[in-house]
Amino acid sequence: MDIAIVGTGYVGLVSGACFADFGHAVVCVDSSEARVETLRAGKVPYYEPGLAELVERNAAAGRLEFTSDLGSAVQRATVIFLAVGTPEGNGGQADLSQVEAAVRALCAHLDDRHRVLVTKSTVPVGTGTRLQELIRAHAPSFTDIDVVSNPEFLREGSAINDFMRPDRVVIGTSSGRAASIMREIYRPLYLFETPVLMTDVPTAEMIKTAANAFLAVRISFINEIANLCDRAGADVHSVAKGLGLDKRIGSKFLHPGPGYGGSCFPKDTRALAALGTSLGAPQRIVETAITVNERQKALTFEKVEARLGPVAGRTIAVLGLAFKPNTSDVREAPALHLCRQLAAAGAVVRASDPVAIEEARTALGAGAGAVEFVADASDAARAADALVIMTEWNEYRSLDLPLLRQVMRGNLLVDARNVLEPHAVVAAGFEYVSTGRQAVAVAGTLV
Repeated sequence: MDIAIVGTGYVGLVSGACFADFGHAVVCVDSSEARVETLRAGKVPYYEPGLAELVERNAAAGRLEFTSDLGSAVQRATVIFLAVGTPEGNGGQADLSQVEAAVRALCAHLDDRHRVLVTKSTVPVGTGTRLQELIRAHAPSFTDIDVVSNPEFLREGSAINDFMRPDRVVIGTSSGRAASIMREIYRPLYLFETPVLMTDVPTAEMIKTAANAFLAVRISFINEIANLCDRAGADVHSVAKGLGLDKRIGSKFLHPGPGYGGSCFPKDTRALAALGTSLGAPQRIVETAITVNERQKALTFEKVEARLGPVAGRTIAVLGLAFKPNTSDVREAPALHLCRQLAAAGAVVRASDPVAIEEARTALGAGAGAVEFVADASDAARAADALVIMTEWNEYRSLDLPLLRQVMRGNLLVDARNVLEPHAVVAAGFEYVSTGRQAVAVAGTLV
């Protein structure tokens, strides 16, 4: 199958490389000639485990190409996937300007050959109808094109496995021809008996948005329970395990922390809330989850200040800047929120991350001048009054705690992700603060 992917961001590049690995001929299109040249040189512009190797292998095999020429890609393709950005717009609604611009541009290159136009980008319900209107307005009258919704369910850090071994594939279309073509594209997954849900376009669009919102609600729920455990003396990990063993609930997304971030949950929950308001069906649970998450992001700073007092002039080490491990994505990362709070309060911030330092520097902008970025945990901890773990990178689970205690000036360790074993931290001489386990663990004593 000849496929064009419009947009080489996270979703577009992962999808293009994986479709090529299925054996399809894929052309990835991007308006940035610099990005195209970077990809042609075999360099992936962000960190995702296994992606660089997948791109290199399929490009070498001739199944994966990169271009800035939209016209040539569209004319060759039978199926065109839209994977451009849908950032947050006014009032929380999704900004579809990039999607609409891409559709208007590709309409100029359509002929009378049948094609399938597929939205991979996360879009609100009603986008498929809007794209059909744009095609009628801008494409030649003889255009034969079906609009399909095929939302992605990729987790950053495990995106390739999620694509190759998905829980399900959702395809929204009212066209039998388009349905047959989409089944053929995903035919390799039938070998693994992957469930394929065929539905209409609006329902497929809603499935994606509702799935992200539901997972965000679960995170906010367990974070509120963790905060209650801090006050009540309960252990949130045991609480979460007790919940997860109930087959009606399950164990996924019941891990407490400093709040969710990333490119999906914050944006998509706000978009769903805005859509509900606009249609007269307010999404109160989702709205509350958003409020809880914003509050959760502020709690780590408050825990530091509650132990140290005013942080002006204090040195705080921050370990982990990406919003989750195994990615360089820092969009709406709780760690950056903490860095801004600390810097605004006059603290000296020394931060480290295995892969996301440059992304964090860019995201902080002018505020990056108040943060010193260092190579590793021991550099960050040197002469620090407190150390805060904000991302659960595996390497932080095996920190040399005695060494860190030796190089630090203070002894406060705030484990916002609960990656460490409290007794080991206390035994190394730290005052330990976690999320929903023990309210405070002082050197030598768990409280």
